Formats: sequence, structure tokens, C-alpha cells
Amino acid sequence: MKVILKQYVYKHGVAGDLINVADGFARNYLLPRGLAVKATTRAIAENEMLIAESAMRRDELNDQLLKVSNKIGGVSLVFGRKAGSNGKLYGSVTTTDIAQALLEKTGIDINRRRISDHGLRELGTYEIPVRMGTDLSPVLRVTIVREEDLAHYLETVEGAVKAEEKTVETVAEPEVETSAETPAETVEEQPAETKQE
Repeated sequence: MKVILKQYVYKHGVAGDLINVADGFARNYLLPRGLAVKATTRAIAENEMLIAESAMRRDELNDQLLKVSNKIGGVSLVFGRKAGSNGKLYGSVTTTDIAQALLEKTGIDINRRRISDHGLRELGTYEIPVRMGTDLSPVLRVTIVREEDLAHYLETVEGAVKAEEKTVETVAEPEVETSAETPAETVEEQPAETKQE
């Protein structure tokens, strides 16, 4: 069934989009909630202005998604969990855990369904993509360490960050020229060759 969206619907479009969806989805979800109207010729004609606005809203949405993906791209999250001797966790780090830790660290609330399809069940470091849109997938760095090693790991990481900041500061300082003169180069004179006749 063809419908015209009246509001943003996740994975389907923004207000004003003319989309083709399953009949049951339209009858049971979109139409009763007022999220869409059936796409008749009259509705399409009345909806011209909304279609123009949808392009503008799509651009605004893409700008917002780009800003959010720039803020969360490369964020490192560390979890301490109990694990067996083989590195398997007693439980897992779920997508909800990752979303909550991301909210606490950056202040950005991401739907857990955008983060990953499954939980993490072993110790290690993982690169987890976040599905922000069709083109945008910033990557989170998730590290899982043993619960008893968490404090030591955080100290090590913090020490490495401070050391890196110090090297950046020393490189950024302008070099001070010294007035010490360099010793003049001495040129040895070679004796003139004598001509033998």
C-alpha cells in the first residue's frame, strides 16, 4: 500500500515521503496512529507543500546525525566484568550497557538497537559500529577487562594519556633560538703543487 508519511518513522522516512509499505503495517500501525495517510490522488495533491518540507527536514536530520556521529566516533568505553580463566565472561556486555555507558560519558542517548546486534561475551577490545544512517556508522572502542584488573587498567590508560599530552605540549612550544655562535669552519690550505721541468 502506498502511504504518505505525516511524521518521521524509523527506517521508513520523514514527513511527506511517499512510501510503499505492507498493507498490514499501514492498516495496523501507521494509519491508526496518525503517522501516515493513504496515498490517493487528492492526498498527494494536498501534500505538495509537506513533500517540499520533507526535503528540508531530511537535510536537518542528516545534519543532526552527522554532529552526533562526530561526537561519538572514536569514543572508548571500558567495562570490568567477572570472567573465567579462558576469558569468557560470566554474562555479557549488552547493547544496553554500551548505550548507558555512552550516555554517561558523552551525554548522548543512543537507541541500543542502533549499536549492535549481539552482546559481547569475551575479554578484549572490540570496534563496535553505531548505525546512525545509511552512510554514517561511527565506531566505538569497547574494552572489556577483568573486574579485579579494572582499576589498574584505568590507571595505565590515564598515565598514557597524560604522557601523550606532555609530549604534545613540548612539541607545541616554540623553539627558543640561542645566541651561541657556531664555531667557524677551518679550511686547511693545501700546498701549491710545484712544477717539475
